[in-house]
Amino acid sequence: MRAVVQRVSSASVTVDGEVVGAIGQGLCVLLGVAADDTHADVDYTANKVIGLRIFPDDDGKMNRSLAEIGGAMLVVSQFTLYGDARKGRRPSFIAAAPPERADELYRTFVAAVREQGIAVETGRFQAKMDVALVNDGPVTLLVDSHKLF
Repeated sequence: MRAVVQRVSSASVTVDGEVVGAIGQGLCVLLGVAADDTHADVDYTANKVIGLRIFPDDDGKMNRSLAEIGGAMLVVSQFTLYGDARKGRRPSFIAAAPPERADELYRTFVAAVREQGIAVETGRFQAKMDVALVNDGPVTLLVDSHKLF
């Protein structure tokens, strides 16, 4: 599972002219599900993202987590995070989970975050979405459950 995590002052998702999810301060998470992901990948990624100490403390150091600042999370499914563009010019998405499995694990991720008391908004799975955000910092990190050291 891959998550592009952006610290934001605001973020929203629009589908067909309708805002389907919006947050103020918090994290915008673009979430990709791999074909071989399991619930263990969901648990790892959800806990890692929630626990990231990337919000400033009183001294301006990145030392607070999303929960500590009372922030929200906007989660947007994005299978293109598993695009492989090493060969040719058209990316291959063979490493991405099939839509049915990806949707299941995407929803499981959202539920896992909510269970930890975080307010969560979402995009719409498999929809053409317009994502707007104000990246605060900018701070952007990549979390990948398959690249554990």
